[in-house]
Amino acid sequence: MKVLALLVACVASVYGQYGGGGHHHHLEEYIDYKAPPHYHYDYAVHDLKHHDIKSQWEIRDHDKTKGMYTILQPDGRKRIVEYEAGKHGIDYKVRYEGHSEHGGIGALSG
Repeated sequence: MKVLALLVACVASVYGQYGGGGHHHHLEEYIDYKAPPHYHYDYAVHDLKHHDIKSQWEIRDHDKTKGMYTILQPDGRKRIVEYEAGKHGIDYKVRYEGHSEHGGIGALSG
């Protein structure tokens, strides 16, 4: 009987905390879909077992987007791509680091 009384007291307490009696309080989040976009993200993968080495970052502020990504290619070189995009299009700059190795890591996968 003590357990039942304790259970009823707990339920009544929780019910009272959340505005019981038919009054529900909902938190609403306002999202302005017309606001200018603004974000930043980045990530990196460094998986030596599968030879998956890459990274990327990007920033957007209103109509301007800027970023860079890198990837280890099968020949052992690192490809680096920097880009900028805006109202008038996109501009890419591609460069490579390291030396091409005959067979490269692509040869390791069979």
